[in-house]
Amino acid sequence: MAKAGKIDSEPGTVARVHEITGRLIAQAIKYRPETQNWEWSVKVIDDPKTVNAWCMAGGKMAIYTGLMQQIKPTDDELAQVMGHEISHALAKHSAEKMSRAMAMQVGLSALAVTQQNSKYAGLTLTGAQTAALVALELPNSRTAESEADRIGIELAAKAGYDPHAATLWEKMAKADGGKSRIDFLSTHPAPVKRMETLAGLVPQMMPFYEDKSPRPTYPLRQTLNLRHVTSPAFASIASDR
Repeated sequence: MAKAGKIDSEPGTVARVHEITGRLIAQAIKYRPETQNWEWSVKVIDDPKTVNAWCMAGGKMAIYTGLMQQIKPTDDELAQVMGHEISHALAKHSAEKMSRAMAMQVGLSALAVTQQNSKYAGLTLTGAQTAALVALELPNSRTAESEADRIGIELAAKAGYDPHAATLWEKMAKADGGKSRIDFLSTHPAPVKRMETLAGLVPQMMPFYEDKSPRPTYPLRQTLNLRHVTSPAFASIASDR
């Protein structure tokens, strides 16, 4: 998960992030109109070592300066990252993951009770934990990532950002160099198949991108003061009000 840091107050960086996310949020609200009531906000966290971004249900977002400084994304590429993260919130993946975690915990606790008198109790529980992870968490994680990829590239295209920039995932993987230095990739696997799937979606997204209609922007206020924050629990991240 994300680490503690300070909100970046550099006006140019904040304005750039707000412009991109504002256009994405406008499309997100069209996709799910009930999110008009979310308290949408985005913070730029000054942490050069952390290459990460996230969006929680309710519209709270953050992106780390490490992602921008180490990856150096174009506006189109940055839109792909934030579009992907917004899509997780729109698709309620956080709630689904919590529900699965609770279900696994209840099931494993019950199994531990029934097996506590067996000499194989520890082995059985370990096997059950592994089975639960494989059967529930991993497939759902892959499904969630694929869904967020699809929704994210569409949101970005409708917001006026080139869908070809979805190759950003390959760029991030190359920057990582197989050393697992990029936090984003630890929870967002980027195999070749995934990039091929995104490339296959580009032709479908181009009409949205080439549409000459005005691109609405959700108004996000500038936040210029420095404050310590932690994420994604939002214990210290206040809304823009």
